[in-house]
Amino acid sequence: MGYHHVAVATRDLEASHRFYTEVMGFRLVKTVVAPTGSPSGGWAKHVFYDTGGNGLFALWDLHDDDIPTDFDPAISRGLGLPDWVNHIAFDAPTLEDLDTRRRVWQEHGLEVVELDHEFCRSIYVSDPNRILVEFCCTTHEFTDQELAEAPVFLAADEPPLGATPEMTFHGALEPDPVD
Repeated sequence: MGYHHVAVATRDLEASHRFYTEVMGFRLVKTVVAPTGSPSGGWAKHVFYDTGGNGLFALWDLHDDDIPTDFDPAISRGLGLPDWVNHIAFDAPTLEDLDTRRRVWQEHGLEVVELDHEFCRSIYVSDPNRILVEFCCTTHEFTDQELAEAPVFLAADEPPLGATPEMTFHGALEPDPVD
């Protein structure tokens, strides 16, 4: 079963909207404005983007005196975790699509981290809220060995460590000069 949407809060809706439409390539499809139900009478915008993969991504733009305005929207950092722990991964159906998305990110001035996880390849950047976002392409079907090992490794107190994923850094691309 797929998910309907994932929602995160933003402190800068304008920057987040630009990122998710221009950099990620998502399409704004719905904005819901409603009261939050708090004693202060606050309200919020719940903004939905079509990710192109039968799921939605949503942002919360909060306007409520009962919610602190200085909250940290980074979903890992606020918990004292490294940025890579809690992240949002979107599907890239082919390696060609993944490479195209990497180039788009680079053309938007972003440094891109790429990891080869053996069963999938991923690229990563942070959004304006320092939430790590990923495009990921599965590169092979799970083998019988992988399927058999999964519950064994899950139950093991000290499972065998896999190899460190191969990491590549792709620098931001310079914009083409205007003639």
